[in-house]
Amino acid sequence: MQKPAVTLMVKAARSAGNVLLRHMNKLDALNVVEKDRMDYASEVDGLAEKEIIKEFRRSTPDYAILGEETGSIGHNRFTWVIDPLDGTSNYLHGIPHFCVSIALVENGEPIHAVIFDPLRNDLFTASRGSGATLNERRIRVTDRKDLNGAMVLTGFPPRERERVSAQLKCIDNLLLEAEDIRRTGSAALDLAYVACGRADAYFEAGVKPWDIAAGVLLVREAGGKVSDFRGRTTGPMDNRGLATRQLVAGNLKVADLLQQKIVNTGYAAAFD
Repeated sequence: MQKPAVTLMVKAARSAGNVLLRHMNKLDALNVVEKDRMDYASEVDGLAEKEIIKEFRRSTPDYAILGEETGSIGHNRFTWVIDPLDGTSNYLHGIPHFCVSIALVENGEPIHAVIFDPLRNDLFTASRGSGATLNERRIRVTDRKDLNGAMVLTGFPPRERERVSAQLKCIDNLLLEAEDIRRTGSAALDLAYVACGRADAYFEAGVKPWDIAAGVLLVREAGGKVSDFRGRTTGPMDNRGLATRQLVAGNLKVADLLQQKIVNTGYAAAFD
């Protein structure tokens, strides 16, 4: 049975998803701002986030909020962590791969998660200790034993371009074993895909709390492991609300092997 918090999150995610879908046929008319070098946001991001916050303010007015567009609002042991449009660049280019990502975090650790892909109507949910689901069916990470034949997902965030040579060296080595390495443009969906077995593993640097908070819980509740590039299993947020800057996710064996590969190829050392 769905937890009350998850029911609220699903309602908010669907409302935001409707905003995204309504504006898809008028992308040329959207106001777009460059938040940082090659890091963009549109007015749709803000509109979708307002829909989510409106739902949460009505039901949980005392909870804190950390939104990609709104920033940090309030202080509470419970925080709504919101990415109203994960995959903004895909969305603005008309590439049909993006989602709404919401987590409820307690003292820095996610306890409930919702990731909603409005185009596919894929609804991923998780609650700590209760497992993870896709469209109300339980999901599990893959049972692959090693990197041979693995499907690995990654990203190339603009804020980490100075380390891209080290990342490409790691990818070059990984391709000696993996079936393929793909860059989809949505960290939240990458983690959701690992949780439901559509991919075997994921790694990326430069992630923010709103990118990963929901996905981290999904992977954990689907039987997987999440760590940083050095193998530390810290949460998606620290006591300042900052993200773990690097992330590795997969089943227990593949995540460990991928993390070791990141160290052995020198990619992890690029962050020392």
